[in-house]
Amino acid sequence: MKILKLLIKLAIFGFTSFVFIYIGINIYALITPKLNITNNGTYYLYDKFDKLVYQGSSTSSWVDLENINDNLKQAVISIEDKNFYYHNGFDIIRIGKAIIENITSHDIVQGASTITQQLVKNLYLEFDQTWKRKIEEAFLTIIVEIQYDKDEILEAYLNTINYGNGNYGVSNAAAYYFNKEASDLSLEEAIILAGIPKSPNKMNPVANKEASIKRATIVAKSLLNNNYISKEQYDSLDLQNIEIYGKSNESNLQTLMYYQDAVYKELEGLGIDKNILQSGGLKVYTNLDLNKQASLEKNMLNNLEDLDLQIASVIIDPQTGKVEALIGGRDYSLSQFNRATSSKRQVGSTMKPFLYYAALENNLTSASKFTSEYTTFNINNKETYSPNNFNNKYANKAITMAAAISFSDNIYAVKTNLFLGPETLVNTAKRVGIKEELEPNISLALGTDEINILDFATGYTTLASGGYKKDLYLIRKIEDANGNVIYTKNNQKRLVLNPNYVYILNELLTSTTNSNFKDYTTATAGVIASKLSQKYAIKTGSTGTDYWTVGYNKDNLMLVWIGYDDNRDFPSGYSSITKNIWADTMEEIKDSSQDNWYQTPENVVGVILDAVTGEYTNNQNKAYIYYFLKGSEPN
Repeated sequence: MKILKLLIKLAIFGFTSFVFIYIGINIYALITPKLNITNNGTYYLYDKFDKLVYQGSSTSSWVDLENINDNLKQAVISIEDKNFYYHNGFDIIRIGKAIIENITSHDIVQGASTITQQLVKNLYLEFDQTWKRKIEEAFLTIIVEIQYDKDEILEAYLNTINYGNGNYGVSNAAAYYFNKEASDLSLEEAIILAGIPKSPNKMNPVANKEASIKRATIVAKSLLNNNYISKEQYDSLDLQNIEIYGKSNESNLQTLMYYQDAVYKELEGLGIDKNILQSGGLKVYTNLDLNKQASLEKNMLNNLEDLDLQIASVIIDPQTGKVEALIGGRDYSLSQFNRATSSKRQVGSTMKPFLYYAALENNLTSASKFTSEYTTFNINNKETYSPNNFNNKYANKAITMAAAISFSDNIYAVKTNLFLGPETLVNTAKRVGIKEELEPNISLALGTDEINILDFATGYTTLASGGYKKDLYLIRKIEDANGNVIYTKNNQKRLVLNPNYVYILNELLTSTTNSNFKDYTTATAGVIASKLSQKYAIKTGSTGTDYWTVGYNKDNLMLVWIGYDDNRDFPSGYSSITKNIWADTMEEIKDSSQDNWYQTPENVVGVILDAVTGEYTNNQNKAYIYYFLKGSEPN
């Protein structure tokens, strides 16, 4: 009896406390300014010219509820919160059912959040599961329900919810997935959109069409069960054959999302929590150059005819380290895997410039010679290594470093690596900023290790900037929703290489397009020489599964890789693809008003010699200017 009385007293106390708290919250909600529920829970992306290239919401993308398709509104209410118009922010019956279901299943298999609760979480709260967060959610949910009517809450929800692929709100989602206004969606399209917010990155039709349709089928069933559509409409639905657009109308670039994903990844690396990013309305000022991105995409599409072939490419300002364009695949709507930020591939002969810089620093010169012939190298008297030149062509005589670079001679490279010791190349790669842990083996000179393209680009930026190591970055500044600067890139650089040797190396890399290098083979990038109107340092590379072209001058550095995701070998005739993409793009983005090449250092002198043998010559068709540190030139 005493226990019963105690329970009754506790119940009365709890109920009275709840009434007083609820009344207090109502009074607080009425006397305080309205919460802002029109702030979209995403960020604003600006290019290098401070032009807005992506936005979560603004007056131009916010859609009034009356201009949102009824099918979508009904689908969202049906699948997310069927009693939305009849509760005060909390669906008590649904909460009870969810508790019972989760207890009997011994797992969390069902949630009970209302549309109002989800709106509050998206706009104001981090997504942890602490009691403090749950209490805040309940408090803010009550306030929103008091301060706004149901239509205003639904309108805010539909304009701020995450629909995947960087699309927040129905206006962006309808345009991206279906190239339509939010008012013009078909029933099937509305059903697909309504299913995305459950798992925006996994259930959108671009990332995973099968999962999206599976979720849409559940949404359709809920519409039927809640009497929003008839059995005839349900039976006639054709979700499988919906045409997906998968582009942003603001830029109409099918690769721009790769750059945006890379920005997102960099944001996470800066220590800005992803949940804060989703709820904070941050303004992110990037180095994106839309003209360069568009040129890169256009020339990729013009040259990449094999639909299975993938690509990764970046364009960088070598003087600052700014990443101005980035492609992580041929079409984001078909594959969201960002090969520029997340994959590693063998770099082939594009590793050689770091080897030859080390050689110059260790008393070899641009005219130093090794014999190019088929060679079997003994390694520690236990094993042998027999590299091949491309197409098994060898000079069968001594050639210079300049010729070895122009022809990409593998025998010369391996001999140089052994002469220096493989640790030298590993240490040089670290000095220029390559973070990958490389193995000090004999084949490293031929690029047998796998390196990420942005990591690799850091090393090339050091060469292209005259020896200054710097971080590559996409984000230059971040502001909060009120315009307060919360991050600014501190652009530091450090001289890690000898500028004299870097200049000599950069001159040597112009030999790859020089037609005077003609002997047992020809210059490796000679096929694009006629396209080039400026002076560039260029190196190509290939393995059985990878093709690379890397090149630069003072203005721009560009790396291009192509290959198959399943690492299959190339068919014949693909060796010029990266070269043409590189040349076509670099020529379009060039700044012809500036001096694009490097000034010759005072301690460097040029001598005209035979391109292949390094001997003196009067034959202009064989001549090439070799550069030397003063005092090291031949007598």
